[in-house]
Amino acid sequence: MSLPSRSSARRFQFILIKPSHYDDDGYVIRWWRAMIPSNSLAALYGIAADCGEREVLGPGVGIDIKVIDETNTRVNIPELLSLLARNGNFGMVGLIGVQSNQYPRALDIARPFRAAGIPVSMGGFHVSGCLSMLDGKAVELDACREMGISMFAGEAEGRLDKVLQDAAYGQLEPVYNFMNDLPGIGGTPVPFLRKENIQHTLGLSSSFDAGRGCPYQCSFCTIINVQGRKSRFRSADDIEKLVRMNWAQGIHKFFITDDNFARNRDWEAIFDRLIELREKDGIPLGLMIQVDTLCHKIPNFIEKSKRAGVTRVFIGLENVNPDNLTAAKKNQNKITEYRKMLLAWKAQGIMTLAGYILGFPADTPESIRRDIQIIQHELPLDVIEFFVLTPLPGSEDHQTLWRKGVEMDGDLNTYDVEHVCTAHDKMSRAEWETVYREAWSLYYSPEHVKTLLRRAVATGVPLASLVKVLVSFATTVPLENVHPLQSGLLRLKHPSELRPGLKPVHPMLFWPRFARETFSKHMKLAGVIAKMSYAAFKIARDPASKTYMDQALTPVEDNEEERLELFTKTSGGTAAVTHVRKIAKLTHAAPAAE
Repeated sequence: MSLPSRSSARRFQFILIKPSHYDDDGYVIRWWRAMIPSNSLAALYGIAADCGEREVLGPGVGIDIKVIDETNTRVNIPELLSLLARNGNFGMVGLIGVQSNQYPRALDIARPFRAAGIPVSMGGFHVSGCLSMLDGKAVELDACREMGISMFAGEAEGRLDKVLQDAAYGQLEPVYNFMNDLPGIGGTPVPFLRKENIQHTLGLSSSFDAGRGCPYQCSFCTIINVQGRKSRFRSADDIEKLVRMNWAQGIHKFFITDDNFARNRDWEAIFDRLIELREKDGIPLGLMIQVDTLCHKIPNFIEKSKRAGVTRVFIGLENVNPDNLTAAKKNQNKITEYRKMLLAWKAQGIMTLAGYILGFPADTPESIRRDIQIIQHELPLDVIEFFVLTPLPGSEDHQTLWRKGVEMDGDLNTYDVEHVCTAHDKMSRAEWETVYREAWSLYYSPEHVKTLLRRAVATGVPLASLVKVLVSFATTVPLENVHPLQSGLLRLKHPSELRPGLKPVHPMLFWPRFARETFSKHMKLAGVIAKMSYAAFKIARDPASKTYMDQALTPVEDNEEERLELFTKTSGGTAAVTHVRKIAKLTHAAPAAE
């Protein structure tokens, strides 16, 4: 059997879809402008475009690539089926980067394509994580087998050629499992999306991964079991190439998706190249990176971050109670370093965002409220993103519960780190859910927002940028009932996007109701924007704001471990301070002992 020849005049239709997931009412979460670009789509598009250029389906056989990010673009299935039909159904659908909470929606998207005989492949963290950590059938993977969806586990660099060829032949395999053979990514096709796709994100930003893999062992994390514990990196040449490709179409803002860019062995070479592109070539780079809590100990890292164009940094803080960090095997987080690290970023005027997980073993509603108050008073953080501790398929936590037969929520749609999916020893489900929602209102209270604005003026954090982020994080949960990272600008809905099995609303009722909801939410949003903008205006004009000082901004002092609640309110905090002092004493005494 041979691949289609040039004379067939057919072009292979490769439809890449990044699914969203359903909200609590059963509608797909979709926005006019979504907040975060999909790096999975960018990575697959870059690889697929390279396959087309190399004519992997045979001489003269082209590949047309259609990209759909469902968080900002409607998946119009009849239209896509018509496109495929016009091309003799010569093509396939790739469901890309599917997370566990997106798996039910991905299956619903695949169903009509499979009914029409279209090859469908699904990859991402759910498939890869389940095949890596479980028995290959658990957590609804058999649904793919029953529907004839090909499962792809691992990464597509160097492997997509065969998948496309098999689809073109009509010989797509049930499973492609490369979890034990993760590829190097240096010199491979770089992540890229066309501007027509990027323009559906807020801020016209794209993304790329400079490295993959993580050496740590956090039990709640899926990355270590999907991307592996051996780090793999792109070169500075790779990064320059993708930056120039994007700059050619007017894109200069990027989210570097590495789980911990500070542990990229080539961070300095990459930063030096980005600095050169900014300072010599005039490309106005704006970057957001993710780092750990010890990044400030790396010489020049934070200073070069600023010069390279980093404006926002996400820090995996996770918790301020060392007992919880130990339970999650996140011992690399040292609460004794939190203030030093955050003040180092503040010194560069870079906005700090932190992930904070609720539901660790030592957590109670009372301790969560107390810890949020400690953070507000003692840590110079700008933005906190709260998450519910979730046993994500592909994580050690999920594997442990699954093997023990512990009950977990059977609906994967809820595994979005904002719904409670299993029991807690010290909180009921209702208490856990309630304190999660309360956490947002506690941290983003009007009083603390003003404090954050004052700190921004005093430390040089761009006030307008901070206001935009604070508005989103203060309003998304109460107004939209979704996590801010799933948010965007102007929520969109369509009757066709209702989850199968739920009773549809008649269009004559649906559209007026949707219009009323949209108007009401945006009136409330406008009120918050007006109040926060006015507060920022007053604070910016107040000369005293430039010299504002509070406990969080106070430079680290030798005796603060004895008086700050960060160290004194938990047994783990006291033990952490004792350990640090013991190490310091031994280290200081070592020369004398010699």
